[in-house]
Amino acid sequence: MLQIIVMARWPSPGRCKRRLSRDLYNRLGLSNSSERAARIQKRLTQHTTAVVRSLANAMAIEPVLAVSGLGPNAAERWGQQLSLPRVRLQGKGQLGTRLRRQLMQGHRRGMPSLVIGTDLPELNPDDLKRAIEQLQTHDLVLGPASDGGYWLLGIGENLIHTPKHWPLIGIPWGGPTVLESTLKAASAHAISTALLPKRNDLDHWSDLKPWQG
Repeated sequence: MLQIIVMARWPSPGRCKRRLSRDLYNRLGLSNSSERAARIQKRLTQHTTAVVRSLANAMAIEPVLAVSGLGPNAAERWGQQLSLPRVRLQGKGQLGTRLRRQLMQGHRRGMPSLVIGTDLPELNPDDLKRAIEQLQTHDLVLGPASDGGYWLLGIGENLIHTPKHWPLIGIPWGGPTVLESTLKAASAHAISTALLPKRNDLDHWSDLKPWQG
C-alpha cells in the first residue's frame, strides 16, 4: 500500500494563486482577477484529484487530501465533494514543515508516500505510475518543475522509516533552487534518487499560454 497526498489550498479569492491574480490584473486589466485565479485553482484541484482517484481505483493506493485554508469540518466537506474521504489539515509552517507533517503519517504506518500539489494541468495517471515504479528501486523520487522546484516528491519504503534523512531541512522553499538544494541534501545522505520528466507549474499568466490552444 502506498499513499498519495494531494497538497491543496482552498480556492478562495485573494488567498490562492496570488501571482497569477497579479498577472491577470497587470497584464489584462481584469478587475476580478482574484476570482478568476481562484476558479483556475478550483479546476486544477478537481483535475488533480480526479487523476489520483482514477489511479486509486486500479491500484493499492490510499489517496489523501491535505488541506490548507479551511478548518476541520469544512475540510471534511470539501474532501467529500472531491470524493477523497481521507482528509488531513496541512497545519502551520513553511512548506517543508507541512510536507514533513504529512509524510510522518506514512512513517508511522511504514507506508511509502507520494506528495503532489495542484499546479499541474498536464498531470495524468502515467506520471504517477512512473513515480510509483521508480519508488520500487529508489529511495527518493522527484518531479522537477521549470521554476526550479518540484511537482512531485516520493519517499520509498526504506527512506520512510528514517525521517532524519529526509531532504527537507534547510531548503529555500519558494525559491529557484529548491530542487538543486534537495538533490544536494539527498546526496549528503547517499539517498538513491530518480528524476521524472520536467513539468511546468501554473503560477503565472505566461504559464497559461500552453493551455490556450
